[in-house]
Amino acid sequence: MKHNLVDFHCHLDLFPDPASAVIDADRAGVYTLAVTTTPRAWPRNYDLTRRTQHVRAALGLHPQLVADHAAEITLWESYLPQTRYVGEVGIDAGPRYYRSLDLQRQVFERVLKQCAKAGSKVLTVHSVRAATVVLDMIEASLPLANGRVVLHWFTGSRAEARRAVELGCYFSINAEMMQNERGRVLVGTLPSNRLLTETDGPFTHLGGRPTCPTDVIVAIEAMAKLLHATAADMAETVQVNLRTLLDETGGPDRA
Repeated sequence: MKHNLVDFHCHLDLFPDPASAVIDADRAGVYTLAVTTTPRAWPRNYDLTRRTQHVRAALGLHPQLVADHAAEITLWESYLPQTRYVGEVGIDAGPRYYRSLDLQRQVFERVLKQCAKAGSKVLTVHSVRAATVVLDMIEASLPLANGRVVLHWFTGSRAEARRAVELGCYFSINAEMMQNERGRVLVGTLPSNRLLTETDGPFTHLGGRPTCPTDVIVAIEAMAKLLHATAADMAETVQVNLRTLLDETGGPDRA
């Protein structure tokens, strides 16, 4: 990989002009994981990214949408052989989505088991107010030898973070996580060799506009300051971590 920046969780298909967003990320040389929120959105996202050098699409079924889209899990399964990357998937136990928690668990368990069966998948996982549940399910259904999990915008406890490390998880860090003391303390306790970066654009903003993959430099700079490193060294660390993650799951950048 010659590019220096990594945005391992971005909703490029939800930008006003998804095709331009993909082209811009690719031209900038930012290794970008373009997640999807429903299986029905997959064909378009895959088509936009499959000829790019630096952008990859992930196949998802977002936990916040499970209440209305759970039946699409069979469609998700049919598309799984087309990609190495899975996301956004996981559990959201926040008040707005708590009523669908049992259904979310059923869907996420099916996702994990199918990924374990397929092997060599990389998952970007949502775990709002559900870190222990998510980690329990990963431990039960996705052995380390069968895939890897990147915890997106992780907000669990330090104990949960330690357990996630023991389970082989990585963590994708965005600029908003670095804007509060709790987030900074958590990031400061994570092993540097498990750190990746993300924007979660367009759900995060910079200067009044949705963040795009090149804005991941803001997270890099904040992490560098926290960890007493230069931005260049922090970017290199993240790049090396991504290379290691891909090596652990079947070799470099296999779509």
